[in-house]
Amino acid sequence: MNHTDRGFRTRSIHVGSPRDPRTGAVVPPIYLASTYVQPGAGEWGEFDYARSGNPTRKNLENVIASLEGGYGGLALASGMAATHTVTMLLSHGDHIVAGSDIYGGTYRLLHKICDRAGLTVTLVDTTDPARLAAAMQPRTRLLWLESPGNPRLSITDLAACAEIAHRAGALVAVDNTFATPVATRPLELGADIVMHSSTKYLGGHSDVLGGALVANSKELYERLYFIQNATGAVQAPWDSYLITRGIKTLSVRVREQSLTAMRLAEYLRGHPRVQQVLYPGLPDHPGHRLAARQMNGVFGAMLTLEIKGDYARAKTIAESTKLFQLAVSLGAVESLIEQPASMSHASYDPQARTAHGITDGLIRLSVGLEDFEDLRDDLRQAIEQD
Repeated sequence: MNHTDRGFRTRSIHVGSPRDPRTGAVVPPIYLASTYVQPGAGEWGEFDYARSGNPTRKNLENVIASLEGGYGGLALASGMAATHTVTMLLSHGDHIVAGSDIYGGTYRLLHKICDRAGLTVTLVDTTDPARLAAAMQPRTRLLWLESPGNPRLSITDLAACAEIAHRAGALVAVDNTFATPVATRPLELGADIVMHSSTKYLGGHSDVLGGALVANSKELYERLYFIQNATGAVQAPWDSYLITRGIKTLSVRVREQSLTAMRLAEYLRGHPRVQQVLYPGLPDHPGHRLAARQMNGVFGAMLTLEIKGDYARAKTIAESTKLFQLAVSLGAVESLIEQPASMSHASYDPQARTAHGITDGLIRLSVGLEDFEDLRDDLRQAIEQD
């Protein structure tokens, strides 16, 4: 079946889930085999060894590539494995420019692992194209972007940044974990590579670890595949199946979660003990107009607030919710809460956290599928306790 002209939700259900020709099962079997018999010596079938390819993993790669509008996809063992694979496209002496509002694990990889390979890194506020242009160097080979950013929910003009990077001869990779292809498809805006921590919204149920890459061309896909096959950071069959299953409800989940996040943002903005609310759906968010266009009106289910108080006060609130569970992940059906300074972004050096606006009073929420009223009341009791 050709799905190229089908809608997003249709493709999320049918691409990567072909019916089993032998039994007629609407869910394809999970292939656990580590090795595959070949037609002859020196003659290779589509699959030969599980590290190089697996039918269940291929189904997942096909649906992710379809939803992101790319040439081909790769399913990896984790989001960090996917990010690391992208950095391995570079050589000693190359330079990376990355946004200043990025995941703490990405910061750690760039500053404490990639530096060992002779790569240099500059963080820049990518919401300002002029600053980005000034940060590009003769050896800049990669621009790494997140929009919305983590944890301050900054919005970056992906098309404008891609144009700047390409003029400088750099590849553009976008961590699309927060937005998901429901809201933003970076390849359509000029990016070369999209990365996902598929642990999050793609899987959606807090029961699987995974990462994904989608490339915009055959040449780039083959380079990334070579690195993945050579280094071995592949997605296991069972995990591939779970993420493929999660993707089938991706659009419904993200849209519903985003509606609840918007209502919570409006409630929190009016609370006297809240200093500010960072959510791109709010009209006073500095990136609101850009987000409305770039995210197709789906502002996402991540929300950050800054409370009136210090580190200890934010910590107490994060530890006092009942429905919002204290955990560092995001994107699943249950709501989560965390303090970036002590949890998701603890890998930042303290001076770097301060420089990039990750204050001690920040609290990050991942809004799940619970009822709005219950989530609102849970936050109220945690914030208002003395």
